[in-house]
Amino acid sequence: MKAIGILEVASNVASIVALDAMAKASDVTLVTMEKALGGRLVSIVVQGSVADVKEAIEYGKVATEKVGKVAAVAIINNPHEEVQKVLLHSARKLRV
Repeated sequence: MKAIGILEVASNVASIVALDAMAKASDVTLVTMEKALGGRLVSIVVQGSVADVKEAIEYGKVATEKVGKVAAVAIINNPHEEVQKVLLHSARKLRV
């Protein structure tokens, strides 16, 4: 995993809009999505090259702001093995 990007948004609809923009903007893949508070807070995790992840996060933020609010953003270059384990565990729960 070269880099991961995490975009946390304040609604389920905003998460779908953000993921669509992120996937169309750059060469990233969805790792997982986590919903909290009944879908009122959704974390989207994507992976790819550092440049692609940065671009995807920026596009996701812009798209989100058209329909909702961005709660938090993080980009992690070369994530530690323990972080990868947590993400893989979360990804197993996500059934796409």
